[in-house]
Amino acid sequence: METAKKNSKASRQSILDMVYTAMFTAIICVCSIISINIGTVPITLQTFAVCVSAAMLGWKRGTISIILYILLGAAGLPVFAGFSGGIGILTGATGGYIIGFIFTALIVGICADKYDRKLVPLIISMVIGIAVCYALGTPWFMFVTNMDLKISLGYCVIPFLPFDAIKIVLATVIVNRLSKAVKI
Repeated sequence: METAKKNSKASRQSILDMVYTAMFTAIICVCSIISINIGTVPITLQTFAVCVSAAMLGWKRGTISIILYILLGAAGLPVFAGFSGGIGILTGATGGYIIGFIFTALIVGICADKYDRKLVPLIISMVIGIAVCYALGTPWFMFVTNMDLKISLGYCVIPFLPFDAIKIVLATVIVNRLSKAVKI
């Protein structure tokens, strides 16, 4: 009888994990589609959604949700910026940033798990996570476009810093409030 209860509880938790992971994957997809073209790299809510997903779900489920998002896009579903999809996006100029989301999720998720979604550690982890995403995506952008570092930073990093700061503030406030109301 005791074993049956444990199995039932574990099965229920496993189903909840899948539902939450799928739900946050869907949120990332929707936030990625919302974009403003300002050049080669659009402004999107992807980084916002990646940070919220990882902070709410933790490192394991958060990273899985990012990987699922990337796999959906690679399979051709139009879930990347500008309603695009396909492996060509991942091998194109912005593909390094999309792959960088995995590492952003790991960093933010580990911090969220370790520091119980406290505001200051979340802000710091999101700043570091997005910086790592830039550190991975910018060399890839340089390789694909054959542009030098200064020009690439002008296209891909500097214009986005104010928007990323706003996204980080909003993400930490939402996660801080939501995690008190909802136990995921």
